[in-house]
Amino acid sequence: MTDFLRELNEVQREAVLATEGPVMVLAGAGSGKTRVITYRIAHLIRNANVPSQNILALTFTNKAATEMRHRIDAILGHGSSSGLWIGTFHSVFARLLRSYIHLIGYDRNFSIFDADDSKSLIKQCMGELNLSPDSLPVNLVHSMISKAKNSFVLPPEFHRNAGDYNQQKTALVYEKYVQKLRENNALDFDDLLIKPIELFGEQPALLAQLQDYFRYLLIDEYQDTNRVQYLVAKMLSEKHQNIFVVGDDAQSIYSWRGADISNMLNFQEDYKDSQLFKLVDNYRSTKTILQAANDVIKHNQRQIRKELVAKAGTGDPLTLIEAYNERREAEKVAEYIQSIRLLKGCEYRAFAIFYRTNAQSRVIEDVMRQNRIPYRIFGSVSFYKRKEIKDAVAYLRLVMNDRDGESLLRVINFPPRKIGDVSIAKLKEFAETGGISLYEAIRRADEGGFQSRLLHALKEFGTLVETLKEKAAEGTAYDVLSLLFEMTAITSLLQAENTPEALARSENLQELLSMARDFSDHNPNNSSLSDFLSTISLASDFEEVKDSDSYVSLMTVHAAKGLEFPVVFVTGMEERLFPLNCHEPSELEEERRLFYVAITRAREKLFLSWAQSRYQYGQPQMCLRSTFINEIDPDIIRTEGGRLLSESPKKVSATAMAGRPVFGNSLAIPQPTASAQRPVQQRSAAPSQKSALRSGTKVHHAIFGPGTVIEVQGSGAKQKVKIGFRTAGEKTLMVQYANLKIVP
Repeated sequence: MTDFLRELNEVQREAVLATEGPVMVLAGAGSGKTRVITYRIAHLIRNANVPSQNILALTFTNKAATEMRHRIDAILGHGSSSGLWIGTFHSVFARLLRSYIHLIGYDRNFSIFDADDSKSLIKQCMGELNLSPDSLPVNLVHSMISKAKNSFVLPPEFHRNAGDYNQQKTALVYEKYVQKLRENNALDFDDLLIKPIELFGEQPALLAQLQDYFRYLLIDEYQDTNRVQYLVAKMLSEKHQNIFVVGDDAQSIYSWRGADISNMLNFQEDYKDSQLFKLVDNYRSTKTILQAANDVIKHNQRQIRKELVAKAGTGDPLTLIEAYNERREAEKVAEYIQSIRLLKGCEYRAFAIFYRTNAQSRVIEDVMRQNRIPYRIFGSVSFYKRKEIKDAVAYLRLVMNDRDGESLLRVINFPPRKIGDVSIAKLKEFAETGGISLYEAIRRADEGGFQSRLLHALKEFGTLVETLKEKAAEGTAYDVLSLLFEMTAITSLLQAENTPEALARSENLQELLSMARDFSDHNPNNSSLSDFLSTISLASDFEEVKDSDSYVSLMTVHAAKGLEFPVVFVTGMEERLFPLNCHEPSELEEERRLFYVAITRAREKLFLSWAQSRYQYGQPQMCLRSTFINEIDPDIIRTEGGRLLSESPKKVSATAMAGRPVFGNSLAIPQPTASAQRPVQQRSAAPSQKSALRSGTKVHHAIFGPGTVIEVQGSGAKQKVKIGFRTAGEKTLMVQYANLKIVP
């Protein structure tokens, strides 16, 4: 046996040595997946004497392909990987098509259209079909066509199965779009996998030649393959059956991008003589963390059963953080980070904060800045730098200052009003000639000699801004933003697109609305649009850490896949958030796999946090703790008070949870005092102050905002109070749990 194989554990080695026939390696989180696939390639070259050019290894990212090459060179010597075909599905098959696409009627110098090129061509097709982008968004059509191609649904089948209006019209566009791509001698990104299937089908002799050439096929992250990738791999491997796939069905989290978990679940049925190797030895996380992961994933029905086994120590229990709202949740996370750093001497880079949706980053970012904790967002940009947020804020700035030409130009076509560059140039010329601002030029558009269509669009825009100005003069920032969303239907338009990107943008705008509501509720005397914009300006001026590696990592759970951190916080563990609203069992199972991914990113310590209330769509909503937490053995979860969850009352109030946080079985970390973390602006209704609650007392509630006591009922632990809230109406609350603040 060659020495380098001695570095593998027994199951890894068996998988590497099984060189002939179909093989599936079920590689659990942290079990050495990349090691197995690279050592197998090295074994084929060094020990099985397979010429390197006869090996094809397919990955999903260029980074993975590059890492694979480097590892092979490290094992076999520099340059050993030069003859290998290693790359992403798209890059490998683009290379093949350059050599053979002429056999199906294309020139070899074909163009590859990116997403913007594709959308432009789709828009052209829609114009020729007299379909308006207002009734059928271009992004939606592009998304539907791409999804169809990834499922290998070609125009005739798509047309046959078209149901609603959008699908029927998209079927017409799809057919014309494919035609026009051919006329342009162009392929879109999805065609790079569609066309090889077409090529192989029409040229069986070429397929046979390639089957002999790529005698050994290896696929990384097989759980992420879609229908087209499955088909092209099956065609190439059909003759020799030397297909080697590595993946983890428990980490299949990309169905919204076309990934089909059944490719992995059905592998043994597709390849009857296949061998299955389960890598379950985890070299990353503690036994406690892996027990939590195993507890959760066992609830999924569609899976290949396995249990991760820890090679590290037992480790600390998980810590459950409960907060009365999302801001307090973020503050508690910040306090834990600071406390652990002081106690353990950790760098900020040891910590990661995960959330289910991008919109959740806003509150966490705000709290990180307030506590001077350096952070960096991965897989996205800072909340205030996201395009849709900058667009909405530009509207608000224009309302406050109609001489702000930059903000005006940013939003004059958001949402689209068909005011093009030529029209804007005419508007600028009119303004310069008259020595007036751009907005004044819009107000006086009747004098500009503009065409009636442009004149109507400008007047409509001016009316919108004037209406918002009137609202700003009498209402709060929340009132103005609500009216903006209502009059422009921005969020409705994004939701109508129904693409993951558009829905994320809509969620971000709804989070901005929630921020405005939160701001107005907590600053009743300073809730104007001007005050709100000042707060946003200070927040958006903050620069994320880029030059240093000492920062807390913020990201969605999807972006966290493949990463690991000593300490992980999974926030927003609430029903309808994590898991998100699920209408089908398969959707709930994917949410559970996503939580499994989140858990297994942690090496030493895992925190799970949830909020009893959270602003959603600009309104405070009560929340339920995620059912996923209930799926974990309560004997390995500690509350902030230090008790095991199995020993705690089923319902513990936020007040009762405010004990000392625990890191480890016996190691208590003192929480930073509130005064060290943030200014104290109001007095809490402590037990000694409860008697001060009487009719007419001004109070503030974290969810319902400012209010006035109407009536006090009872005394002691059962005392209730009826309060008239400014925005939420009358509420009767238990004083013990309400956490009211008396406003002087």
